[in-house]
Amino acid sequence: MGRFHRHEDDHSHSHDHGHAHSHDHGDHSGYGTEAERVLVLERIFHENEKTAAANRADFEACGVVAVNLMSSPGAGKTHLLRAALRHLEGARRIGIVEGDIETSIDADLLTGFGAEISLLNTANGFGGECHLDAPMVRSALPRLPLPELDLLIVENVGNLVCPAEFEIGEHARVMVHSVTEGEEKPLKYPVMFRSADLVLLNKMDLLPHLDYDLELFYANLRAVNPRVTVIETSARTGTGIGAWCDWLTELQPVRRVTTTSA
Repeated sequence: MGRFHRHEDDHSHSHDHGHAHSHDHGDHSGYGTEAERVLVLERIFHENEKTAAANRADFEACGVVAVNLMSSPGAGKTHLLRAALRHLEGARRIGIVEGDIETSIDADLLTGFGAEISLLNTANGFGGECHLDAPMVRSALPRLPLPELDLLIVENVGNLVCPAEFEIGEHARVMVHSVTEGEEKPLKYPVMFRSADLVLLNKMDLLPHLDYDLELFYANLRAVNPRVTVIETSARTGTGIGAWCDWLTELQPVRRVTTTSA
């Protein structure tokens, strides 16, 4: 599935160079004609959306709010999640689906704070995918006591492209962006930032040491997602952790409406 991606932005191009070329290099992709590839793509997303709906129905039947936590590698989402688990310990019954290509390093960091954790390595039977999709998440759910939970957080594989394109049955999407990544990222990865309900602007403790234009980041973010909520955070100092936990606590299991643009 990793070879197929759906982008909500319009990337169509029309080129007229004033001369025609006719080359037949053959199709070496293994997926046949362009029409066949489109059909495969549509089938993949259709099946994913069906499974995402089934996941969401299961969450809602159990009264569980599901959150899809996404970021690039190294943005700090695991440490922010760890800080939230520590803050909410005993106040909320939390389950975690921990997605990673390999290792249990992140899952180990989250152990010991009262959360139920289901590790999902995409290298094990999923081709080492760079994202979690709805069927993968569904495969991890039997290892969690859903009826006993209030909140399920799915920590997606670190990637700024693929995770935004696959619904997993979540009620909300949280995107972690670190100030070490550059203020241009909303413009370079608009699908990810546009899909977010909340952006955690992380590693704010490093801001005095960086050449980072905070106002420009906010302008770029508002250009692609003018209504998104932003919380400035630092897992190291604890900045914003209370506000993020309040946001999580206030979430209700309302159905997410998926729309696609031409």
